[in-house]
Amino acid sequence: MGATKGDRWFRAEGPVFAVALLVLIIAGGTAGYVVIEGWNAWDAFYMTIITVTTVGYEEIHPLSRTGEVFTVALLLSGVGAALYTFTLLATVVVEGGLPKRLQRRRHERMLDTITDHFIICGYGRIGSIVAHQFRRQRIPYVVIERNAERLQTAIEEGALGVEADASREDVLKRVGIDRARGLIAAVGTDAENVYAVLSARVMRPDLFIIGRAETDDATIKLKRAGADRVISPYQIGGVQMAQTALRPAVVDFMELATSSENLELGMEQITIATGSTMAGRTILEANLRQRHGVIVIGIQREDSRMEFNPEPDTAIRPGDKLVVLGRPESLKRLETEASEGTR
Repeated sequence: MGATKGDRWFRAEGPVFAVALLVLIIAGGTAGYVVIEGWNAWDAFYMTIITVTTVGYEEIHPLSRTGEVFTVALLLSGVGAALYTFTLLATVVVEGGLPKRLQRRRHERMLDTITDHFIICGYGRIGSIVAHQFRRQRIPYVVIERNAERLQTAIEEGALGVEADASREDVLKRVGIDRARGLIAAVGTDAENVYAVLSARVMRPDLFIIGRAETDDATIKLKRAGADRVISPYQIGGVQMAQTALRPAVVDFMELATSSENLELGMEQITIATGSTMAGRTILEANLRQRHGVIVIGIQREDSRMEFNPEPDTAIRPGDKLVVLGRPESLKRLETEASEGTR
């Protein structure tokens, strides 16, 4: 349910009104003592403050009967106004003022410092699934979403997020596109995804970009806009259903190998650094099966050509991506060796 008109007034105008009322009472009390008792401005102000705050000090000067009546009126009105003001300000601070400001500042600091992250454009059905997978694998990411409710859901689930249009260059700069690892365009419509991909590609020619497409025409446009990969959820879903019907055991194995929830077996791509100890050797010479307990099921060359089930005498070159199958701890050791800069 949305906030009522009274709630909005309480949060926005209430504190201003309360402070103004308290200031008015203090000013009126000061003026009253000056006029009634003939005191100077400071003595009148001091008397007003100790009266309104009920600190219990004695009168700084003897009061006349009229002054006593005025003091009683000031107590009744001033104390109530002071309690109302302090209570209202405390409520605003506790329920939404200071904590939210501190949260926003922390949020901005995290956006300024996050690196090697993915930018997820859109937090609908596809975007939320992608974010879930990233969270399970502890991959940093930032969400750009125009819908406030969806963005709030993303933040509650632990995401960094910005409520904005993903195709705007200033927004992409704000979420650290210059430090990002990749961008996933999964906004609601094909047109929005095309614009988001185009803006990202202009800002970062080297960025890895994935676009979501609902039609064949959108697939072509996304590739022209600069997407490295274009994914059609409907096509993938249809192929998955057909494969499950025809080859259920194969599908079960692939799900086991690629699922982030599987702790016993994993499939990973390992990039071979120029100075790695494996660069320039064959698969047999690298002895990956015996040393790390992994199986090389494919090699993607620098020209994106894929070699499946490579022979033992196949050479491993710098820049290659090994597609390997093994236990998570074995894959981490292999990744460390592949990225080492010394031979």
